[in-house]
Amino acid sequence: MDVTGNTAAPVAGRREWMALAVLALPTMLTTLDISVLFLALPSLTGDLQASSTQQLWISDIYGFLIAGFLVTMGTLGDRYGRKRVLLTGGAAFGVLSLVAAAAQTPGQLIVTRALLGVAGATILPSTLALINGIFRNPKQLGAAIGVWASALTAGVAIGPVVGGLLLRSFWWGSVFLISVPVMALLLIAGPKLLPEEKEPQAGRIDLVSVVLSLAAILPFVYGLKELAAMGWEARWVLSVVAGLLFGVVFVMRQRRLASPLVDLRLFAIPAVGGALVLGLLSASVQGGSEFFIAQYMQSVHGLSPLSAGLWLLIPTFALLAGIMVSQGLAQKLKPASIIGTGLVVSATGMVVLTQIGATSGLGVVLLGITIVYVGASPVGPLVSQLIVPAAPPEKAGSASSLQATSGELGIALGIALLGSIGTAVYRSHIVVPDALAGTPAAQTAHETVGGAVAAASQVPGAAGATLLSSAREAFTTGLNVTAAVCAVAFVALAVLSVTTLGKVGPLGAHVGGEGGPQEGEGAPEGPEAAAA
Repeated sequence: MDVTGNTAAPVAGRREWMALAVLALPTMLTTLDISVLFLALPSLTGDLQASSTQQLWISDIYGFLIAGFLVTMGTLGDRYGRKRVLLTGGAAFGVLSLVAAAAQTPGQLIVTRALLGVAGATILPSTLALINGIFRNPKQLGAAIGVWASALTAGVAIGPVVGGLLLRSFWWGSVFLISVPVMALLLIAGPKLLPEEKEPQAGRIDLVSVVLSLAAILPFVYGLKELAAMGWEARWVLSVVAGLLFGVVFVMRQRRLASPLVDLRLFAIPAVGGALVLGLLSASVQGGSEFFIAQYMQSVHGLSPLSAGLWLLIPTFALLAGIMVSQGLAQKLKPASIIGTGLVVSATGMVVLTQIGATSGLGVVLLGITIVYVGASPVGPLVSQLIVPAAPPEKAGSASSLQATSGELGIALGIALLGSIGTAVYRSHIVVPDALAGTPAAQTAHETVGGAVAAASQVPGAAGATLLSSAREAFTTGLNVTAAVCAVAFVALAVLSVTTLGKVGPLGAHVGGEGGPQEGEGAPEGPEAAAA
């Protein structure tokens, strides 16, 4: 009993923290499985003869399908048991990872990656919901959510490092095999450590809404990719417009449903809406920029996958250090101040990246991306700790699913949109020597910088050297342009964070009502266990 006569929340013990570790690993894997491909793309493109459009789909169809099914899988977990859905999805993820490693064509890999996204969508909502049930003490719940969010963020950062280590000794398919032991651990330890939880009042799954959400996302992104790769054609414009129209229909349907797939009313709560938008857009910028840096280090600087992965440890360690520092600062300072300042720092790092050239030293590249990572490090963990407490208790499940959706969708959108911008710039700047005009090598070089590097190695003499130099310059120009776009985006996000989260007090301060942690209001310390 506490001083007010209320029963104190139970304190988690060793079993609960072991359960958190079991849940954090597959959580990290869901985002690691996006970025681990970054360093494998050049060798994958050469082996499977993937076009630039196929390359982008291989990279981000996984993220789009995760985002499209997250809320659906969260509802399935509520109805049929979160542990059951998590273990079923984990088993499917492990099997599909084996299939992906053995893919023989770009089409096979794209389809398998799509199915991996559906399986991966079972992991994030189930793990977060289980954490909310396992940890009843508000302070421990806040710490556990911080660990979960840090694992999600770290997965993106360490993916290229893991990929580089594997690619030193194995073929590109090995990057998928790391999922197998992680999912095996989940299947062995999960039944013993994780409780089974259901929500008797869980809403029905609206299949029409599921279809509409995919119909909005996939044609929109497909059209953007093709516009970047093939130029302005009516069919690609119509694809973008169709996606937007389906998106409007989706929103209208959610407003009418008693149990919507996405509860749009949550966006009316400033702390929830602002945090969701911040999570989505910051993940987009970070995921898209890392996609470019990994390719730049290999195709422009000529580093091996292992060397590139090891160099990327520098910004990775900076990211992890930034997360730990920001968690301490968040107990005393407003999240808006920490996030806003960090995003301005990230914008500075992007400005550094706009200045690199095809012959710039590696130090400039690492300096820029390290500054970006340090600045962006507070966003993911703090956003995760803000959204659920700020939502009404009865909407905690919906808020959790939306938070996970925003992060996964953001990474995929970043790769797609920034990748499309970079591809368009690359294609408009690369110059193919006249001696190669009309040849298969010219077409391959015009598709991707990885294709250009491979083609140049097969073309003897000055023509090959000229092609390689032009491709590297063109790709670097694309990187400069996307970095400039990201710099502007980070500044805009900094303003958004101050505007929408300015009234939210430090996480260590008192927690208020439905508006989230408010300064000067009396309530239990730390993030509220509203989702429990």
